[in-house]
Amino acid sequence: MAGRILVINHGAAFTVDSLKNNLTDAGFLVHITEPDRDLIRSYKESIDIILMYAGDYILNAADVMEYIRELCADEDKKFFVVGYPAEIEEIKKVISEHLIEKQFERPFDMKYLIQTLREYSQGMEEHKKSRHILVCDDDVMFLKMIKEWLSHKYQVTIVKSGMQALTYIANHRPDLILLDYDMPVTSGPMVMEMIRSESESADIPVIFLTGKSDKESVMTVMKLKPQGYILKTMSKKEIVAAIDHYFVTQLWNQVVANGEALREFRD
Repeated sequence: MAGRILVINHGAAFTVDSLKNNLTDAGFLVHITEPDRDLIRSYKESIDIILMYAGDYILNAADVMEYIRELCADEDKKFFVVGYPAEIEEIKKVISEHLIEKQFERPFDMKYLIQTLREYSQGMEEHKKSRHILVCDDDVMFLKMIKEWLSHKYQVTIVKSGMQALTYIANHRPDLILLDYDMPVTSGPMVMEMIRSESESADIPVIFLTGKSDKESVMTVMKLKPQGYILKTMSKKEIVAAIDHYFVTQLWNQVVANGEALREFRD
């Protein structure tokens, strides 16, 4: 299967039916929905790509586009647009251009659209094979920044509170959690304690994010026995290098451990 795609449309039934047939023939699993926030939400877990076939309806669909913006920014869905130039510009008033993977102006080349979506889908499949990092921090600007820094080599999911992190972990298993130490309501240590109390999540690695670099603060963090800590004041290069180093050393430790187990088995 090439990928999972949701086509949002209202009123262009013939063209969209043709688009669906071509996408299906290309190996995509295709869903079609009206521009309705609740309907789109119902497909959230079963799609990777959102394709909006624009029309006059976009003038009264600000809430729908705001939700799509959230899906692209927070859930890492890929967003594509088909429409006339004026329609595309209207969409950009709500959804930032950097969240639009590609736009196809009408009249569009069906073969080019299908080929482009196929290439993006193949790239997403490769990306899914990379390590998955969950970042939890109440600082939205920091979240967006660190996601941008890490997304070129890791799959990154961001959440804004400890409870959102716990809800996410209940249904997903990241390879690493970057957890803000100081958060309101549910602090980082409280979140880590709850993660460790559940057998399904107890062994998920946790690295704390902290803005405090004094010895006493660092010792307090490390007493909780996380896999490590990262200072939020570190540069992009330093943070990426620290996470790369963690995954490399963990992989090496795993290889060594497997080697020891194999020798014991042979002996």
